[in-house]
Amino acid sequence: MHKDEVELFLNRAKNFLDGAKERFQKGDWDLTCFMAEQSVQLLMKSIILEKGGEVPKTHSIRILFGLLYHITKEEKLKYDRKALIFLESAYLNSRYFNFTYEKEDAEEALKIVSEVKKIVEHVRNDDKKERND
Repeated sequence: MHKDEVELFLNRAKNFLDGAKERFQKGDWDLTCFMAEQSVQLLMKSIILEKGGEVPKTHSIRILFGLLYHITKEEKLKYDRKALIFLESAYLNSRYFNFTYEKEDAEEALKIVSEVKKIVEHVRNDDKKERND
């Protein structure tokens, strides 16, 4: 298993989330959204690595959700497609385009991270329960 790599990705995801919250407090909506997206991307990649043994070479959160569902068949991995598209767009818009985010966008991005984090933790915990049963 790739335990050290999984923990590294989880730690980076946490650090991006912490950074997103700090940027939110400073009113930097663009970086809040970007860092929230990075946090979700790393959360998803960590659990895919843990469950499937490889880190996918994609930045698409929707694809990552699909890959994780394919590996686990976990119904809780169904998530609002529009929310995922919104967060995915932050990856590009906040870096490359003449596009700015508002406070409400940053709040939504942080909300999505929180919800995805709960889903990922649930999937990880269910797997641990099964191994202990």
